[in-house]
Amino acid sequence: MGVLTQILQLILSLSILILFHELGHFGFAKLFKTRVEKFYLFFDPWFSLFKFKRGDTEYGMGWIPLGGYVKISGMIDESMDTEQLKKDPQPWEFRTKKAWQRLLIMLGGVLVNFVLAIIIYAGVLFTWGEKYLPSKNLTYGIAADSLWQSLGFQNGDKIIMVNGEEAKNHKTVYMDAILTSPHSLTVQRNDTQIEIVLTDENVAEILKNPSFPEPRIPFIISEFVPDAPAESSGLQIKDKIIGINDMEILYFDEFRTTLQNFKNQNVKIKALRNTDTVIVEILVPATGKIGVAPIGEYTEFFEVEIKEYGILSAIPAGIKRGQEEIASYLKQLKLVFTPKTEAYKSVGSFITITKIFPKLWDWQSFWMLTAMFSIMLAVLNILPIPALDGGHVMFLLVEIITRRKPSDKFMTYAQYVGMAILGLLMIYAIGNDFVRNF
Repeated sequence: MGVLTQILQLILSLSILILFHELGHFGFAKLFKTRVEKFYLFFDPWFSLFKFKRGDTEYGMGWIPLGGYVKISGMIDESMDTEQLKKDPQPWEFRTKKAWQRLLIMLGGVLVNFVLAIIIYAGVLFTWGEKYLPSKNLTYGIAADSLWQSLGFQNGDKIIMVNGEEAKNHKTVYMDAILTSPHSLTVQRNDTQIEIVLTDENVAEILKNPSFPEPRIPFIISEFVPDAPAESSGLQIKDKIIGINDMEILYFDEFRTTLQNFKNQNVKIKALRNTDTVIVEILVPATGKIGVAPIGEYTEFFEVEIKEYGILSAIPAGIKRGQEEIASYLKQLKLVFTPKTEAYKSVGSFITITKIFPKLWDWQSFWMLTAMFSIMLAVLNILPIPALDGGHVMFLLVEIITRRKPSDKFMTYAQYVGMAILGLLMIYAIGNDFVRNF
């Protein structure tokens, strides 16, 4: 059921983004009295799920939920319909419009996606506000796993700066460091400040298994795994673990690591229950796990900041959030094209995108992800690759500057080249997904 929920969220999100993207092209085409022959949500090879015609335009829904399109008269697009170009140009065709009008028609989808993202961000901030855990509020610092320890971090470190700027949101500090050169993190370790600079090779290691340090928390039991040793040991929910044998244990990461040293051995676990101290004996299985989970809600331990927005304050906040996401995504693209980071190996297709959505339907997460994907769709579409909007924009800018229009034959071949590039990129992304998942 969880996977189905993720798939449904992806389809709904894509439907919204594609619909508005194509509406952008459609709106500018109609503004400049350019005929739109088709307006389709999803692709419709061989047949469509439904269709109807109003005026000169056929509206419909295809059966392959991987995109959508508007077919504009007199334009060389992904349909590769060149028959119309053999006829005399007509005043309602794309090719007869002024260069600046054709430029706006091609930019329409990207502009709408940017505006849509800002509207969604503003709506989310107005409805739910902004909730985050400031890095400075991590009382016990971070819990660094073996990878992050190999990079120079220690349990209990407090991240205070990222590339010379104050570390604010704990959830984003690590990606901020990875995306911005020189990948510098300043930590407070006891009474000393230490700067740790990650290399591109370090970034590659992190991206192979992208798990980031979690806040270090005391170990208060929240649940037991059924039939695991801890369930029948005498421990209880809300017990606070404070020791193993004669060792003091204050944090969950300490407990988890220490327990690995006692596989197939009996250990005495000390816990605090209200004001009483209890000691239970447990046989640690070969897995090194006894079947207990800590309280994972950080609000139990740390002060979380919540900022609420009114209608007027949500709009500029939405614009700012949109700008930040655009900058972040451009940095991610730069990382992909930096070979040493091997970020290109993390490129994925719809399998990767589907997994980003939560397995339980959450409207706040859904809209935040939809806004993020709207930014991604806009940025990717504006890349100067023939067959993308950015390819058409590139040739139109050349035409405006040189006052020479590329021939229809050139544009046709450019479209073929662009489609081949996109096809290879899609095959690569799908291949990455299969390697990672299967």
